[in-house]
This record gives sequence, structure tokens and C-alpha cells, in this order.
Amino acid sequence: MTVDPSWCRIQFPALAQTVGGRPVAFFDGPGGTQVPASVIEAVSAYLRESNANAHGAFRTSRQTDAVIEAARTAMADMLGAGSPREIAFGQNMTTLNFALARAVARGARPGDEILVTEIDHQANIDPWKALAERGVTVREVRMDPDTCTLDLEDFRNKLSPRTLLVAVSWASNAVGTINDVPAIAQAAHQAGALVSVDAVHYAAHEPVDVQAAGCDFLLCSAYKFFGPHVGVLYVRPDAGERLETYKVRPQSDTLPEKLETGTLNHEGLAGVTAAVDFIASLGTQEMEGLTGLEGRRRAVAAGMTAIRLHEEPLLGRFLEGASTIAGLKVYGPPSGHPRTPTVSFTIQGHSPRAVARSLGDRGFFVWDGDFYATTLVERLGLAPSGGLIRVGLAPYNTPEEVDGLLETLDELARKGD
Repeated sequence: MTVDPSWCRIQFPALAQTVGGRPVAFFDGPGGTQVPASVIEAVSAYLRESNANAHGAFRTSRQTDAVIEAARTAMADMLGAGSPREIAFGQNMTTLNFALARAVARGARPGDEILVTEIDHQANIDPWKALAERGVTVREVRMDPDTCTLDLEDFRNKLSPRTLLVAVSWASNAVGTINDVPAIAQAAHQAGALVSVDAVHYAAHEPVDVQAAGCDFLLCSAYKFFGPHVGVLYVRPDAGERLETYKVRPQSDTLPEKLETGTLNHEGLAGVTAAVDFIASLGTQEMEGLTGLEGRRRAVAAGMTAIRLHEEPLLGRFLEGASTIAGLKVYGPPSGHPRTPTVSFTIQGHSPRAVARSLGDRGFFVWDGDFYATTLVERLGLAPSGGLIRVGLAPYNTPEEVDGLLETLDELARKGD
């Protein structure tokens, strides 16, 4: 029922790399996963055979049109959207979110309020904070620094009839905390607010159903789930149709094109479809919890379930081992709280950059810093000391890699910086 690791690993050419004669172990997935050969080939094949701009009268242009529609259909299947027309593409999540915020701002009035959260990536904070220029009040929902979870009482207290939109992450890219998006969306809608969800980190680890979540907008990035650098925006039709977007005059006035400025990354979109198909190849149709799903939507949900079932025991293995390393402190949600397989920590007497560099020299690739979750790291009081060390697990990681990482961390912790 889980990912077949031996089959999965041979799909990723990058895993053949070595450092000092040792195989590289990629624990940098929260910053971007490695890419399977099928995605690399899809990008290459587009550039070889279909490279043209869209909406022309000739063959390669028509093929490009088909590539765009195929990518919309693939992402609709992955996210559970009602139609491919609910999927827009852009340079990345951050760029799409600034465009979305500007469009929302055009319908805002002085006195309207936007809620953001301290736990979010800055890409889901700063675009909304920019609306203060239009007289909109931006309020931040607090995070509990002891548990790295949202203060839901603070959220409820700040939610009001003046709230125009709530921007919240489904999962923290820094500490792995999963937020109860359906409950947050329900409360926001009862107050008359729109809901925009940053699912960049969540979508790499859990099945997504935008309709069950109840969100109006959802953003994610294909390079976090085995694809190229392409941003994805789901738009609920009745919410999107009210948006007055900034665009050039020839651009369509309808969704999703009115959210897409300029020429899309066509080769990247070919890779997006291949990435979704790769996820669909990881599961089995017999998995539980797939009732009512059909076709690729069912296969993708099964694939994401297989990913979760593969990553969960690796997460437990790492957390158990980390708890025995002297001076290592994990930051994240308490036991029993939903989380992704992303663990951030510090090691007493060692700067995060020094640890990341030492691990990298030994073939263990991890991130250090604030990962653009700047507010969160500041609230933890860790910004002056360089932030956190972050380990992220992916379906191509193995127990042996986790054990090797733990042994190396223990060795580093015993030494001076």
C-alpha cells in the first residue's frame, strides 16, 4: 500500500549523484523535490516537437494549446477542482499571489480587513499586507511559539463582518504544522469572507480536495511535487468571476486566462502533467478512502496516500532518533497534532549554516535559515542565531538514509562549532 522504494528511486536520475564517493541523500524536498525521468522527458519532448506560442493555425501551436489544456486537466484532477477552467498558471506561487491580491484590492473598500497568520510563508503574508496601501487593515493571527500552532481563539476574535479575506497556509513549510483549513474556511465564510489557501507545502504530502476544503482560492507549486518551476492557482468560479484583474487588452476577460499575464511556460506545463501522472503511478486502486473517485483523480489520491504512508514511518524514525541527540531541539507541533514529514531543529553550540554545510559535505542535503517563514522564525526568537535546520522527507528517501543522517547529526552535536 506504500510507495515501492526500489522502483521509485530508479525513476530519479539525481539520486545517482555522490559526494566524496557517498550517495547523496536529498532531504531538501520542502525547498523543491527532485524530478523523475518522465518529467524531464516531457519537458524535453515539448521543446523538441511542439515548441510554439499558443492559439496559432499551425500544428505545433495547436499542440501547445493541447499541452496547456492537458496541464489544466491534470491539476484539476490533482486538486479535486470541478473543471480545468478553474486552474490558472503562473511563474510561481508568489507571483500569482501578488496578482490575486491586486485583483482583490480593486474590489476592497476602506475599513475592509484581511487576516494573515504568523505561521505562514511570507508569500502568503506580504502580498496581502500590500493592500494596506488601499486603506485595507491587515491583521495577523498569532502563533503559539511553544507549540508552533495557530491560536484559533485569536483567529475567531479577529474574524468579523469587516473581514474581506482570510489568507492561511494548509501546512507550515518551516515546522510542518497542518492547519484545520476546512474549519477555518467554514468560519470565514460564515463571516462573509473569502478564503485563500497556501497549499505549497501541504500538496506535496497529502491528498487535496479544494471542494471539501471550502476555499475560494488555493495556490501551490509544481516543483514541490516532482515537477518544474510552475505556479498553480485554483479559483472557485463565482469568486473568480468577480475579480477585476490587471491584464493587457487582448487577453481574455474570462477564467482562467484573465489571471494569466503573458506567455505561459509551455514546456513547464508539459512537465506539470507528467508530474501528476507520476504521482498517479505510485498508489494502487485498492486503497481505502477512495470511494466516489474515478479515473486519474482516484489514481492521484491513491498516489498521495501511498506517499503519506511511506513518509510517516520515516518521520517517526527521525523524531525518535533526534530525541536522543544531546543539544538537539525540535520545533514543531506537539505529538498527535497533524503535521507533514518536515522537521526543523537547532543544535546547541552550532549555527544552522555550519550544520547544513557539514551535512552537505557528507552528502546529506538539508536547508537552513528561515525558509521565507520569516515571521515564524522571528516569533521563535531564532532570527539572530541563523534560524533553523530543516529536514524534509520525500517518497524517494529510505530508512537507511534517515539512520545515516541521525548518526551524522549525533557526531556533529558532540563536536564544537
